[in-house]
Amino acid sequence: MALDLSAFARVSLGHWPTPLDECPRLGAALGGVRVLVKRDDVSGLGVGGNKLRKLEFLLAAAVDGGADTVITFGALQTNHGRLTAAACARLGLRCELILTRDVPRTGEAYERSGNMALHTLYGATVHLCDDQRAVDETYAQVVERATAAGHTIATIPVGGSNALGVLGYVAATDELFTQLDAAGVVPDRLVVPVGSAGTVAGVALATELLGRSTRVVGACVSHTAAESLADIRRLTGEAAALLGAPEPTLAGVHTDDRAVGPGYGIPTDQMWAAVRLFAETEGITLDPVYTGKAAACLVDQARTGEIAPGETVVFLHTGGLPGLFAYAPDLRT
Repeated sequence: MALDLSAFARVSLGHWPTPLDECPRLGAALGGVRVLVKRDDVSGLGVGGNKLRKLEFLLAAAVDGGADTVITFGALQTNHGRLTAAACARLGLRCELILTRDVPRTGEAYERSGNMALHTLYGATVHLCDDQRAVDETYAQVVERATAAGHTIATIPVGGSNALGVLGYVAATDELFTQLDAAGVVPDRLVVPVGSAGTVAGVALATELLGRSTRVVGACVSHTAAESLADIRRLTGEAAALLGAPEPTLAGVHTDDRAVGPGYGIPTDQMWAAVRLFAETEGITLDPVYTGKAAACLVDQARTGEIAPGETVVFLHTGGLPGLFAYAPDLRT
């Protein structure tokens, strides 16, 4: 059964469907687990990544509402900000990024390379803030100036994570199960990075709406397991209401914060080991903030026996390649 999202406006931004890659060398390194990687890192526009799926719905609503200016938020190395800037360039919209120094990290690579270089390359105006108070003040100033200049504004939350943005991964999960069914693969679990939780909320909601028994594992990269589950529950509930669907039970959803480490955007040895493992076995490049930590969670689950040999796992690669260069001084050969 396919999920019908035709009632919602959508602009075309990505290259769909993204590949679903079998990864036998990685699976062998994890003790005989079957691993497939859903490659949303190669989704096209703006170096690719999961946020494009959300932006297809969010920016369609903005355009339908007459907006010519988009404001959104994130940390300096935000993938969401980079892809919002790229999508706005594609659609001819003005883009204002209000970015916070949330991560305790400085230096030329972090402050000027990676996504920071791409934000402005794609034409966004970047505003740097030290804390939430500065974000609030800057946002008010940007809105005031844009309104005075005759612009119509659409504001998108951090990560594009609201009920409408969740629909991007409702659609993506429908696409994923279509690919799995065509290949005759029944996955035991889907492993998804969890930051602002919009991506995993879409995966969880669609999995339930499609009547699948696959376990959805939210691998936390910033918040605790309990906080992340609360975010998922809120977003799936709001998105289900938007679709006119019942409140989801989330019976098959589990959150795991074992790989968060000291905090969001702060590297760990466990994360770098997982990044190297994916690179050396399959030539797949992860990022240090999201997919690297989600992969570290997957690796630990396999090596502790929580994922048994012979199980089939789909890892959702949400992109983030430019962020790797922001952490270049930490890379070890």
